[in-house]
Amino acid sequence: MDQPGTADAAGSTRFGVTPDLLIDIALGLVTSAVVAVAIAMDLGGQRGPDAIAYLFAVALGALMLVRRQFPVLALAATVAGLLAYYAIGYPAVGLALPVAAALYSAAEAGKFRIAGATAVGLIVVSTAFRLVQGESAGYLIGFELASTAGLMLSAIALGATVRATRLLRAEHRRTAERSAAEKESEARRRVEAERLRIARDLHDAIGHTIAVVSVQTSVALEALDDDPETTRSALGTIRTTSNTAVRELRAMVGLLDESADRSPVGSLEHLGLLIEATIGSGPEVELQTEGEPRPLPAVVDSTAYRIVQEALTNALRHASANRAVVVLRYQPACLGISVTDDGIGTTVDESRGRGLTGMRERAGVIGGDVSFSSRPGEGFRVEATLPLGEHR
Repeated sequence: MDQPGTADAAGSTRFGVTPDLLIDIALGLVTSAVVAVAIAMDLGGQRGPDAIAYLFAVALGALMLVRRQFPVLALAATVAGLLAYYAIGYPAVGLALPVAAALYSAAEAGKFRIAGATAVGLIVVSTAFRLVQGESAGYLIGFELASTAGLMLSAIALGATVRATRLLRAEHRRTAERSAAEKESEARRRVEAERLRIARDLHDAIGHTIAVVSVQTSVALEALDDDPETTRSALGTIRTTSNTAVRELRAMVGLLDESADRSPVGSLEHLGLLIEATIGSGPEVELQTEGEPRPLPAVVDSTAYRIVQEALTNALRHASANRAVVVLRYQPACLGISVTDDGIGTTVDESRGRGLTGMRERAGVIGGDVSFSSRPGEGFRVEATLPLGEHR
């Protein structure tokens, strides 16, 4: 439970007294005390110290309570009060000390020109008035002027320094907040990208597996009574394909573990198993390699595998193809992929399903490109180019 007078999160106490107000009260008390001491010393003047003189000291200190909201007004009132005090003929209290706090406040508020002009004006008026009164020009200009101007300048400089420090801290806070917001935005972007990548992997892996299982199940059902060997072969293909899918699913689930290897799932190393499963489900698949095969960056390797997998899945599920040709072209700067089939063909429509869009998005992430071509009765063709240099 909070104790009376303790500060809360808003920077104020239970009684509504803020740290800024406490500072202003302290500054006002110091100002009143300094002026009161100077009055009590009774250094010259036509009238001796009295209650009204000390009221001037209290009033000058009280102006510090409004210095934050009305810095220029506080400075003007201080100057007016000081001039009135001297006009009445009370003992000298100096020039710089009574207005130092007001000059500081104006400079802290950014009113540098007003503070400077006020200081210069006070010095000129005070010096001229005292010279007319017969005081020594040597003393006023050679001695007192330097100390008075130095004190006023110090008050203005201190206010300007405090203001600059406050602005710098505020800028640091804004920079830190922007940095935190950017990091949070980047984190969300990465999460979304990771989620999209896992969704693509699931779509490709499960889509191909379901296509193979569907075809092989139909084969097994048709051959169940008359051709046990064919049934056995179809069930074996279903088991192999399912085991492969389970392995990939485990790898994908592992991506959700912070401590797990977050390498992309799928590789051209498994392309043989993928082709075998596709062949076992109907169409013949021929793999051709151009150029010298070499290790690929993991993200390129995974992307290439998924593109081939999705293309073969489309040939198996939608194209009713009898034959498909997969060509891998290993070039110095990129990997080219071509998958063609002799299926029924169709009008290319990327808005239907996630397969074609997924291929293009995968390639686009690593700076590659995928194109599609097809006509009814002329099969389907997928062409992809995946750059290598930026991912080594």
